[in-house]
Amino acid sequence: MARHKVEISGVNTANLKVLTNEEMVDLFKKYKEGDKFAKEDLVNGNLKLVLSILKKYNNRCENMDDLFQVGCIGLIKAIDNFDLSFDVKFSTYAVPMVLGEVKRYLRDNTSIRIARSVKDIAFHALQIKEELTKVLDREPSIGEIAKKLELTEFEVSNALDSMKDTLSISEPIYNDGGDTIYLQDQIEDKNNNMRYIDDKVALKEAINDLKDKEKYIIIERYITGKTQMELADEIGISQAQISRIEKTALNNIKNRIS
Repeated sequence: MARHKVEISGVNTANLKVLTNEEMVDLFKKYKEGDKFAKEDLVNGNLKLVLSILKKYNNRCENMDDLFQVGCIGLIKAIDNFDLSFDVKFSTYAVPMVLGEVKRYLRDNTSIRIARSVKDIAFHALQIKEELTKVLDREPSIGEIAKKLELTEFEVSNALDSMKDTLSISEPIYNDGGDTIYLQDQIEDKNNNMRYIDDKVALKEAINDLKDKEKYIIIERYITGKTQMELADEIGISQAQISRIEKTALNNIKNRIS
């Protein structure tokens, strides 16, 4: 069977060995007995786990080599602290530790610098959130966390938001097999929006400057939706006259807003 080659940080995952549960247990026993080679085998046998975690950060980090090294630090910490008596799979124990190292690295090395005081508020807010969740048996609101910390809701919310991962505007957010939708496609262009508002104001002023009959015909034609014939019957003039008045009014509006 062909082995699929997937490369992250220059490492070909097809060449990485994946340890069985029995091999993992045997290596941990040897490592705890002082076998240094067992630790090396444990690291090499779990690199695929690190690489699988890093896949989702492929578009968020310019230097995946550095991120891979950081992930390996988390893996080594997991190996050093893992105990077979935990009665859980090593991967279950290791994933949060690897993720923790990766997120900490990205947070500390982001181009957006976050003040230490804000980081401290976020850290304490997360602690309080965990404590209140256990007491209330539900996730607490920002207001409840803020009250416990004696801070405003804005301070707590701002601190927690500052710790979230930043995204590239070129980040793909949806693909149903057709055209991919990117984050930048969902961001409102405020400059275009302001131009739209300016045009709307100018159009309203231009219509208000028309003669009464011109204004009435334009509003009835383009807002109410009446035909020229209906307006001709209503006002008591010919359709040709309605057409001329409408054309003159439109030219006046165009000259006014151009």
